[in-house]
Amino acid sequence: MKCRFCNNELKHVFLDLGYSPPSNAFLNLKQLNEPEIHYPLRVFVCEKCYLVQSSTTHNSSEIFNKDYVYYSSYSKNWLSQSKKYTEYMINRFHLSSESFVLEVASNDGYLLQYFANSGIPVLGIEPSSGPAEIALSKGIPTEITFFGSACAKKLKAKGVQSDLIVANNVIAHIPDINDFVSGFKYVLKEEGIITLEFQHLVNIISEIQFDTIYHEHYYYHSLITLNKIFLKNDLEIFDIQCLTSHGGSLRVFAKNKSNKTYAATERFKKLLKKEEQIGINRLEYYQGFQLRVNDIKNKLLAFLITTKNNNHSVIGYGAAAKGNTLINYCGIKKDLLNYVVDASPHKVGLFLPASHIPVYDRSMITKTKPDYVLILPWNLKDEIMTEHSYIEEWGGKFVIAIPDLTVLN
Repeated sequence: MKCRFCNNELKHVFLDLGYSPPSNAFLNLKQLNEPEIHYPLRVFVCEKCYLVQSSTTHNSSEIFNKDYVYYSSYSKNWLSQSKKYTEYMINRFHLSSESFVLEVASNDGYLLQYFANSGIPVLGIEPSSGPAEIALSKGIPTEITFFGSACAKKLKAKGVQSDLIVANNVIAHIPDINDFVSGFKYVLKEEGIITLEFQHLVNIISEIQFDTIYHEHYYYHSLITLNKIFLKNDLEIFDIQCLTSHGGSLRVFAKNKSNKTYAATERFKKLLKKEEQIGINRLEYYQGFQLRVNDIKNKLLAFLITTKNNNHSVIGYGAAAKGNTLINYCGIKKDLLNYVVDASPHKVGLFLPASHIPVYDRSMITKTKPDYVLILPWNLKDEIMTEHSYIEEWGGKFVIAIPDLTVLN
């Protein structure tokens, strides 16, 4: 296998999570009796460019299709962040009704709706037809396709030129990363801006966030390596913001190399230097992660087995992709985790891939009164604990497994 960016031979395994189905490949009742396709979930680090990348071999269309079950609008926290992002971008870059905003991986229109509400013309690019159709029903213009250079050329031929291109939490999902990034050039105005958000590799390693590794993700980015990718494709990053979302993310601001309006900020330069100092460009930095992951697995299993032996019940909250990575790597079944609840009606009534744990509506919590609620999307724990604080009435407690097994109340 070769690096998808620099074509160097990949030799160094960063993490091996065995085999599992795609994390969002939920099953209906009939499918429980059918075979599931399992893929290796193995991650390498390139010793030349230090891009951390999976060995994923499936086609993206196998995941991002009409059955894709992730809808961004079901997280109140995510909607709130999207609204704040919109307001910030409008103010910082003076966007108006004369501007144009293009979002790549626009999902169900969760973000573009706020630009549209401000009178700014928008267009979403979304390969999964389910979420895209929801966006269209909201009046958000959306093209159901994958973004890349071919798509960008077609958009340019139609006259699409953007003042702002948004690509939040998608840069990890692209098999051909050079083709994807090069596509920005075709639909970006000379003075236009690109912003991307992605989970920061530094946080994944420091907080042992291995559950964010799943088949939808081809990459886990550092600023140093992403900067190399942009420069190779005649674009340059000039600013960054550190975010709390997804356990610690980066928002990067990029532009055409020829655009001299924006100079590199001090915080961008400082983060590049910080990454270099902690060892992003040294193989030693990536060693030992597997052992730390295995420790989390052992602690969670010990907790679940002890709880079961004490006749206490544990359920999961949030049928999230990261939860499926955690559950499947630990080998957890419904004998240890009775069920999972979720806010999305698109997941309720289905079963988790591989583990076959059932997904119920959140009302099931009050019906069964579990002793422990394991929060699988730990990045939303504050929102979840506030909304469901009533479990304290029967002595229920919340639990997270990452970065360490913790009973929260």
